[in-house]
Amino acid sequence: MHEWALAEAVISTTLKIAEEKELKEVIELKIKIGELQQIDQEIFEFALSQLRSPMLKNAKFSLETVKAELKCRVCNHKWKFSTKNMDHDVSEFIHFVPEIAHTYLKCPKCGSPDFEILTGRGVWLDSIKGAK
Repeated sequence: MHEWALAEAVISTTLKIAEEKELKEVIELKIKIGELQQIDQEIFEFALSQLRSPMLKNAKFSLETVKAELKCRVCNHKWKFSTKNMDHDVSEFIHFVPEIAHTYLKCPKCGSPDFEILTGRGVWLDSIKGAK
């Protein structure tokens, strides 16, 4: 499960940061999730709740999805990622390996497959609040 591995990484990183900041307890954790990760948030939240350590026992998890924005390297056109008209298998491929998007997506303006992903990749800790 992709979501469980990501949840484990978030918890591990949180505990390292909490230790570095000498926190006794983590109160709030804000997590940003790139849209291209296409995470099942319900599974991810469940995994986070099951992986709590004593330092995180009362922590509130706040999740925010960051929309994917792409920019064509040929014509500089920017557009938003959408799975609306996308084949289910293609959507799954992008879910597990976001870099594969270049194989299936093209600039809607000029048709080039040469684009960069400006936003909407990865999972990261936006902020951690804790008590000393």
